[in-house]
Amino acid sequence: MSPAVGADPTPPRSDDGRLLWSRSEEMTGFEALMWRAEADPRMRSTVLIVETLDLEPEWDRFLAATDWASRLVPRFRERIVTPFLGAGTPHWDLDPDFDLHYHVRHLRLPDDVGLPGLFTLAEQVAMTPLDPSRPLWEATLVGGLPDGGAALLVKLSHVLSDGMGLAQLLAGLHSRTREPMTDKPQPPPPTGGPASTSQELVRQVRSDLGLVAGALRGVLGAATSLVRPDRAVRDALAYVVSASRVLSPPPAPPLPALAHRSPSWRFRTLDVPFDELRAAGKAAGGSINDAYLAGLLGAFRRYSARRGDPLPPERLMPVTLPVSVRREEHEAGGNHFAPARLSAPVGIVDPAARIVDVRRRMKAALAEPALESVDVVTPWLARLPGALVAGFGGGATRSNDLQASNIPGFREDVFLAGARIVRSYPFAPLPGCAAMIAMISHGGVCCVAANLDAASFEDLPGFEQDLADGFAEVLALAPGAA
Repeated sequence: MSPAVGADPTPPRSDDGRLLWSRSEEMTGFEALMWRAEADPRMRSTVLIVETLDLEPEWDRFLAATDWASRLVPRFRERIVTPFLGAGTPHWDLDPDFDLHYHVRHLRLPDDVGLPGLFTLAEQVAMTPLDPSRPLWEATLVGGLPDGGAALLVKLSHVLSDGMGLAQLLAGLHSRTREPMTDKPQPPPPTGGPASTSQELVRQVRSDLGLVAGALRGVLGAATSLVRPDRAVRDALAYVVSASRVLSPPPAPPLPALAHRSPSWRFRTLDVPFDELRAAGKAAGGSINDAYLAGLLGAFRRYSARRGDPLPPERLMPVTLPVSVRREEHEAGGNHFAPARLSAPVGIVDPAARIVDVRRRMKAALAEPALESVDVVTPWLARLPGALVAGFGGGATRSNDLQASNIPGFREDVFLAGARIVRSYPFAPLPGCAAMIAMISHGGVCCVAANLDAASFEDLPGFEQDLADGFAEVLALAPGAA
């Protein structure tokens, strides 16, 4: 997991002022796999970011800001194109019929529904699929919140970027002042035309060669020395064994209280003090990430007991966490993460002992030689028919009770079309697991956004309280905590 201590530096710009963010026309194998897996509606990779605002921006200024963002980041004007003859890896290309009017909406909540009404709307927006023939994003400005407040709902596909890449994007788009910036770059709309048949064939051959080369690098990279065949064979075997652990679901059995699955999402949020959560982790010898996961596990332990299944101290549960594998040579944006699979200590009551155990298990997961083996396997899997891809992906995620993510955010104030962003909640997709819970730091607060399967959590108000109590017992470890 990435440390939630502040967003990455703003992505560099090209000579014409555009952000150098997700500029590659080619999708990675993992991105293509996510895209093809959406043949099963339950595997949709929709992300919804809910940003609450201290006031409602003027509509014309907001619309102009959104148009500016679509010129600054050409990916916002690109769609996914199916490869020639339907085979191979999909790629990005400019949408010749891009229509900002389609992507930007303006709604107003009924009187007195407040934040609960906002998140009910957010659930419905998130469960409505994106149009695959258009660029994969929508932005909805929502007015009518208490005290003149508003919210922005940004819906996009995970295929565009992972959490770290989105943090890089927001660092380049959000303003640090409430007043308009007259000196910001104003790049023209991107231009381009559809590729010819011959160009598509060349692209496909290039993609196939890259697939073979990448697989060879992954396999040969496991052998530390080709001069020492004995060491090469030993290291290659160790890599294969490690890959089987990385690519397989955690061995811990799922919790019976979360056995059911459905295509329905429910959103819950929690605000946690950043400094206190970090201090609690440090007090137990861990990091803010360890304390975050320990708080989540405490909530699941409490919920299981509430549903009539108290857990013994040795009980484990299956958890997957995305780990950033970004390197300097990677461009900003895109998806560069690997799954760290844990049998997590949900039964440990003592929050300090839970943090220690979480830290030990995370270190072991990060030390897997084949942590990035997903990059070797997914380009091949992505070429299978969508139904088979969805079946494979669903089998790898449905056995998870929890997927958890920690995203870097902003410690300083940031603004959108003159409105200050008060909170930011990143609701990540729910690919067959019972819960996907993400946290992003915003100012002095960690914004926890829980996307919950409505069938898995039959007592949503109860879990909401369990979530608060799970973090409360962790925060009590912080020196001087009440």
